[in-house]
Amino acid sequence: MSIPDHLIEEVRVRADLVEIVSEYTTLKRSGRTFRGPCPLHGGEGPNFSVDPAKGVFKCFVCGEAGDVFSFPMKHLGMDFIEAVRLVAGRVGVDIPDPAEQRSAPDPHARHHEANAFAADWYRRRLWDDSDGKIARDYLAKRGISKDATERFGLGWAPESWTALGDAARAHGIANDLLLSLGLVKESTKGGREPYDAFRGRLIFPIEDLGGKVVAFGGRILGEAAEHIPKYLNSPETPVYRKGDVLYGLRWSRGAIRKAERALVVEGYMDYVSLAAQGVENVVAPLGTALTTAQGTLIARYARTVILLYDSDLAGMKATFRSGDELLRAGVEVLVATLPDGEDPDSLVRSGGAKALRKYLDDAVDILERKLQILERRDFFGSIAGVRRAVDALLPTIRAASDEVLRGVYLTRIAEKTGVPRDALEREVTAGPPRDARSGAAPERRHRTEGRRAEDFGAPRPTARTLGAERNLILLLLRDESWVERAARDIGPDDFREPVYRAIFEEILQLEGHRDADGEWLNRFPPEAQAVVEELRGDPEAQHMEALESFYADSLRRMLARPYHDRLAEIERELRLVPDDESAALIAEKTEIVKSLRERGLMRPTGQTA
Repeated sequence: MSIPDHLIEEVRVRADLVEIVSEYTTLKRSGRTFRGPCPLHGGEGPNFSVDPAKGVFKCFVCGEAGDVFSFPMKHLGMDFIEAVRLVAGRVGVDIPDPAEQRSAPDPHARHHEANAFAADWYRRRLWDDSDGKIARDYLAKRGISKDATERFGLGWAPESWTALGDAARAHGIANDLLLSLGLVKESTKGGREPYDAFRGRLIFPIEDLGGKVVAFGGRILGEAAEHIPKYLNSPETPVYRKGDVLYGLRWSRGAIRKAERALVVEGYMDYVSLAAQGVENVVAPLGTALTTAQGTLIARYARTVILLYDSDLAGMKATFRSGDELLRAGVEVLVATLPDGEDPDSLVRSGGAKALRKYLDDAVDILERKLQILERRDFFGSIAGVRRAVDALLPTIRAASDEVLRGVYLTRIAEKTGVPRDALEREVTAGPPRDARSGAAPERRHRTEGRRAEDFGAPRPTARTLGAERNLILLLLRDESWVERAARDIGPDDFREPVYRAIFEEILQLEGHRDADGEWLNRFPPEAQAVVEELRGDPEAQHMEALESFYADSLRRMLARPYHDRLAEIERELRLVPDDESAALIAEKTEIVKSLRERGLMRPTGQTA
């Protein structure tokens, strides 16, 4: 019985070809490769080369070449399945016994069959229906050939309300299964069949590493009404978690490994356009920014990643969030800056792969890109600006899992800002990080069972805990004189509620630019406008008193939250660990309480956070 593709890929990624070949011959490093006598034909000179980065071997005498699986096949006379099992045993990957595979059917077979039916139905609508002409013309205009279209299984969802659902039901696929996969939606009008989720859209099937279709993305063609999203994606389902999948990785993983670097673009069209032009070492996240799981997945195949997001504000934010996740995964992160108004798709359409190569060659380290942007916005021209700049840079320093790289970053920031390196180090390492993300527990494993903190029910932001954020924003909107002080005391990453964080970031940018006509209020992001208006119209803002204590209390409550979250987490852990393992947790609790006192963050008597 065959071995699943994802297991074969896991074995390949984990295997060390040098270590396996060294069992049969003596290898010595020679530059980036290892050389030695060929074990296949029994040579004596150093004519056998192993390239660990590419995972391939080559003998320059007998001509034999291959990868970690073909070596035992050629040397030991194994077939492919035997070779995979041999290497899997060396690297600790469990390959299920064929008998077990036969007795344990795929619990999600129905879901995969329904998705496969939908993918084929959408594909046939693109090519077989006159209705698909609009999509075919669009693809041709975008320079996407028929070969590329078929390679990626692109399809078309017609405008009809129930066409896919009708076809699926006729094929014996039940409504409950279609609903669970997000292919149809329940009608709000009683007695009617569910309606198709994707209508009038170019369809991008999303595949896992084994080639199974697990979800879909749909792009509307032409101009859409304001309330209709340009892109529509499948919801999370029993077979799909968008944060665990990268669009295009199944097709591109070989090219990424060969190039030793991955290009990360924003969406489906950028990916398909680049791949169609011969730029194949590309992947795309299935959301605005990469997740931790996606960063780890990329790190299996490449040690260097170039981010190719748009250069607008949203694209820059996604760039830096994605970059931090990739740094945590241990890869080198570069940022390519494209001309205003251009994206990867438009560049390769107008000038081919060569037009993009220039910007890839000029890509800079992600920290350097942050410094460029901060300098352009004149952050280094004032004390308050430097404080804000350091706050903006801290998440990237903390994300760097490579200690040497972290040291380089600290030195570079010290040079640029004039802040002593030891002060920056204290800021990075002191207490719970200020850039703890909303609702996310610290990255900390239980010492005996490997469980994550969220398994203990880590607290999530609530209306009560977010009251301090609201109060602080209320004060800053009312009185600009508090902005410079707030910039010194707190950073955007201390806000857990995204809308308050966005408002705070814009308030910092607007310092000194508030005009009497109130035009500055139009600078806030659209999603924050209603909240700004509500806060400015709040009667409390008109009658605020004792502003010093109002500010200090809001600040204390916000800065103390990570400490109190960890204290609550420790209490939950103490209830679960044996008494003889509780000493370290109690010691940590004592240190946190001490830090709260030293930083003046203890709750006043009778007051809650």
